[in-house]
Amino acid sequence: MAVFAAVFSHAADGWTGTEVDLAEYEGIDDLADLMRDTAAAESTAETSVVVLAEADDEWFGVARLDDTGEPRAFLSDMRVVYGHPAARLFLETDGGIDDDQETEGTGQNPYPEPVGDPDLLDDLGIPGTELMALTTREGILPADALTTIADRAGFAGELDELRA
Repeated sequence: MAVFAAVFSHAADGWTGTEVDLAEYEGIDDLADLMRDTAAAESTAETSVVVLAEADDEWFGVARLDDTGEPRAFLSDMRVVYGHPAARLFLETDGGIDDDQETEGTGQNPYPEPVGDPDLLDDLGIPGTELMALTTREGILPADALTTIADRAGFAGELDELRA
């Protein structure tokens, strides 16, 4: 399964983006460490660090770490944590997910079950209501949602470069 993920850190002169591999991380605390390490490696005085991730047009996740707090996260569909280990990083707890708890079904449910803090990007131009709309509006793919987020936050060019 293809997962695209990138860390964007904000400094006085703008945003810097780095593509990252989430395969070796296990929880939100690991993701926060990755965010801090990436910002430090880019020599940015981190005021805000954002991770965007999406997989196979099925889900997207956003995490944010500010210089004064704990990581906050949003996942477009809670149900994907059973089949996509990288999605578990966007849960605000490192609590165990029991793979045996996955519900059985005969097809994909068209209605996502978003989880997390939809207001984590309010000050970057993406109100919680809009983040929820990007999650639930029919016809919006996860990659499109990330493009909208990056455009509003001011790092669309950096995202485009990493995707190329």
